[in-house]
Amino acid sequence: MNQRFRWPEERLIKAAQDGDVTSLTSVVRESQPHVRRFALSLCASPQDAEDAAQEALIILYRRIGTLRATGALASWMFRIVRNECLRQVRLLVPRGDEASAASRAPVEPSAEDAVLHGLEVARIAAAVGALPRDQRQVLIMRDVQGLPGRVVAHSLGLSSAAMKSRLHRARATVRHSLATADRLPGGPGGPGGGATDRRPGRASEPSDRGEGRP
Repeated sequence: MNQRFRWPEERLIKAAQDGDVTSLTSVVRESQPHVRRFALSLCASPQDAEDAAQEALIILYRRIGTLRATGALASWMFRIVRNECLRQVRLLVPRGDEASAASRAPVEPSAEDAVLHGLEVARIAAAVGALPRDQRQVLIMRDVQGLPGRVVAHSLGLSSAAMKSRLHRARATVRHSLATADRLPGGPGGPGGGATDRRPGRASEPSDRGEGRP
């Protein structure tokens, strides 16, 4: 987690939910660095990231009153940004390929979903964001967005073998990054590390559909 910025305090979020405009403005301002980091980690380009971050902040401003749990703000923002990045990626996929992907893609949990069950979303975003751009694009489209390998390779102008090679390197790098963080003092698996298990998929937090139900 970036030590220079903190998510808004729960009392501030609660005041914003109750309609206090000053608190709402503060919540949006304090959330902005985290939302932008999520977007840069999950979107395929800086411009897409900027658009996704702006959309997420607008939704935060307009719909904070529907957030059911103040502690779910980070997960809500993560899901909104992810869904917006998904929308942007699908705009780049030829219509015929997208229809084929929808009908033929196997139903299986993505690597990102599996990791999110046991780790904080900020750690995942940081690990993915640290990847080289070419590896990040492949990982996002294949594991986060769930597009079939053939569609990913076609969209990026790669051969199937080149796409698989990049994806393998990206997955290995992210696994190594998370494992290393777990072993560090103070990390989840290191000395002094807590056993906190913040799971974005819990019922008290937003769903994966649309903007997500906060």
